[in-house]
Amino acid sequence: MKLISWNVNGIRACVTKGFLSFFEEMDADIFCLQETKCQQSQIKLELPGYHQYWNDAEKKGYSGTAVFSKIKPENVQFGLGDNFVEKEGRVITLEFSSFYLINVYTPNAKRDLARLDYRLEWEDAFRNYLLKLDQFKPIVLCGDLNVAHQEIDLRNPKTNKNNSGFTMEERGKMTQLLESGFIDSFRYLYPTKEFSYTWWSYMNKVRERNIGWRIDYFIVSERLKERLEKAEIHCDVLGSDHCPIAIELSV
Repeated sequence: MKLISWNVNGIRACVTKGFLSFFEEMDADIFCLQETKCQQSQIKLELPGYHQYWNDAEKKGYSGTAVFSKIKPENVQFGLGDNFVEKEGRVITLEFSSFYLINVYTPNAKRDLARLDYRLEWEDAFRNYLLKLDQFKPIVLCGDLNVAHQEIDLRNPKTNKNNSGFTMEERGKMTQLLESGFIDSFRYLYPTKEFSYTWWSYMNKVRERNIGWRIDYFIVSERLKERLEKAEIHCDVLGSDHCPIAIELSV
């Protein structure tokens, strides 16, 4: 089973930059998007053979997630339920026969850390949500988690220690999640692989020089690790400031 995740930073713009060609080439079983930045009614994607599920933010042109799946899920849920109401379209959960697929676009703490408190509150609510689901079926979580977990996960860790996405608080929440029974699929397969990034600033020639961050992940329940066959970062694929990531699981 092949799964793809991509923060497209605006699906309408990404479609004009080759999204559909990559989508068709990958022929994934499940394809997840973050930061769609549009309502489903604002774009018509013809994706034969796929069931489409969109969670749009109430605010137009902001946030949003989508999942395209060849396999029809048993159940679909949007958001985190009644315990944490959010209106930014950040979570879609698909229940399949043997696992839950959760697509997430984690809130950014903002450059001045103005949203850090909200981010940490979100992290606790999201982790609790995952743990409840994990009691019933293993989890495959993917998306833009807006954090570089370890120093190996970004090009310049020393100069970014107090910056959004690399604060001790955000990294600590990722550690807490992984210690709750989950694994970072890429780091599990490639524990020491350097210069493997998924996001680059739009600043001049930053991407060309590979000055990036790895902030997009596939996180899976620990009991799925034996089924994890491949984890890839498609850093050569353009169309967004993020690149697509992929995993393959044995059925």
